[in-house]
Amino acid sequence: MNAPERPPSVTEPPLPDSPVAFLWRYVVRRPWRFASLFMLIVGAAGCAVAVQYGMKLLVDAMAEGNRATAAVWFPLTLFLTLIVVENVLWRLGGWLGCNTVIASVVDIRIDLFRYLTGHPMRYFNEHFAGSLGNRISALGASAGAIFGGLAWKIIPPVVDFLGAVVLLFTVDWSMAVALIFFVTIVAVLITGFGIRGRAKHQRFAAQSARVGGELVDAVSNVWTIKAFSARDRESERLAEAIGYEARAQRRSWMYLEKARVLHDICLAVMAGGMLIWAISLWLSGDVTAGDVVLVSALTFRILHGSRDLALALVDTSQQIGAIDDTLRIILQPHGLEDPVHHVALAEGEIVFDNISYSYPGNRPVFDGFSLRIEPDQKVGIVGPSGAGKSTLISLIQRLDDVQSGRILIGGQDVRNVSQDSLRGKIAVVPQETALFNRSIRENIRYGRPDASDDEVIAAARAAFCDAFIRELPQGYDTLVGERGVKLSGGQRQRLGIARAFLKNAPILLLDEATSALDSQSEAEIQVALNALVQNRTVIAVAHRLSTLSSFDRIIVLRNGKLMEEGSPQELRSRKGEFESLWRLQSDGFIVE
Repeated sequence: MNAPERPPSVTEPPLPDSPVAFLWRYVVRRPWRFASLFMLIVGAAGCAVAVQYGMKLLVDAMAEGNRATAAVWFPLTLFLTLIVVENVLWRLGGWLGCNTVIASVVDIRIDLFRYLTGHPMRYFNEHFAGSLGNRISALGASAGAIFGGLAWKIIPPVVDFLGAVVLLFTVDWSMAVALIFFVTIVAVLITGFGIRGRAKHQRFAAQSARVGGELVDAVSNVWTIKAFSARDRESERLAEAIGYEARAQRRSWMYLEKARVLHDICLAVMAGGMLIWAISLWLSGDVTAGDVVLVSALTFRILHGSRDLALALVDTSQQIGAIDDTLRIILQPHGLEDPVHHVALAEGEIVFDNISYSYPGNRPVFDGFSLRIEPDQKVGIVGPSGAGKSTLISLIQRLDDVQSGRILIGGQDVRNVSQDSLRGKIAVVPQETALFNRSIRENIRYGRPDASDDEVIAAARAAFCDAFIRELPQGYDTLVGERGVKLSGGQRQRLGIARAFLKNAPILLLDEATSALDSQSEAEIQVALNALVQNRTVIAVAHRLSTLSSFDRIIVLRNGKLMEEGSPQELRSRKGEFESLWRLQSDGFIVE
């Protein structure tokens, strides 16, 4: 059968992959907050420039030799008032900026995490989990640095420059024109220099993310490191990776220092030239002493402000490079997309219709594979490692899409159903139950977040784990540790089964659900599973064939092909591959 035309799909959420467009998205999300913040900063910086003019008026009044209090009262009052207003505006800007920037960074990290979790599982197999997590955190920090730098390091020097130009026109228009010309040249030089260094900053960001991923990977496998006496070996491996990062950081840092040297030379020439020019005009009687003070104060303010501006621009370029590198990795197009107009999943038979699937760069796992599973049928899947058993389980959950053919549930292509809707109808007990570093109660409740405490306890009893939970010091409130390391493998598996009980989904997938249990525990869990599988469509992958003896149907896979199918009794009577596997296990050999 040919696959029907699928409806158009969208990615969720639609995040732009350009750093500037990406950041702008969060500015327009809070337009009034950002506008108010920038207005406060502009007002504060404007007052700071106006303070210099108040000082000029005060010096001129004092230079006239009039010692009457009234002569200096107005410039003194103006000077002090501007200082007070400036500080009030800075503090208001600090309060508003704190709330606005932090809220925006929170949104950025949540949106990136949501987008990241929309990738298929093969994406996570190709990237370090620690590196991806570090990238999201680092991007949030970079975005916060850019927003903060724009507000407190870029806007104030720009306002200083514009204010200085206006005030210099009151002294000598040619000085104002010279300032515009000189600062423009410096800005072009420094900005161009910063842009040329973006590649160095991107290399450092990429190496930093890689080292973060390597470090998390090593820490998460510390048992293996100890078991194989590999501390020195891993230290050398990390030293090599960190060495590459350090070299990339050194190049990025030294490029920044070169920008600082270039800026300091340019601004020293400007400051000295403007001051000499102002003094020469005073000597010729063309300007007042207050004008010289004004030019001097503005020149040095522009000197320091433009240094901050130049460094902020270079730093922003570096942060943009880091953001661009992260967006390039995380905002890759989703391999799985939800349709715009999706339908609700209807319960019914599960059909693999001539599917073909292969992992990137590997041989095909399935090539034209077909299988039909009736509603409420209990189907076991057996075969050697690499036969495609676990891949079949993942494709039912749509953790990845087939390259051709269709997977139908209740007559509906799973690609026409939203992923969350599909997975909401499926309960899974995997071979390795993944637990969060949260309480046992929270981990069981993950199967159904709105479940009551009584329902959680009932699910635990059904999975034969209530007894051991109550023996723990904090009972159901016991934290299980990272990935459940504080519990045994069998205890983790029981919690996974309890979670499936609580979810109560019509489709149940078991992927070696009793593999981590001892014989006594397995017998208890088998009783629980017999209750769990009632009135559900069940697909179970099992190496231990005895666990499938009560199933309606057994599928034998080898190299992605269906070799045999039938009831356990039928397959044993045929003396085929299933019977060979059964005999090997009965004789004491477990064949995977």
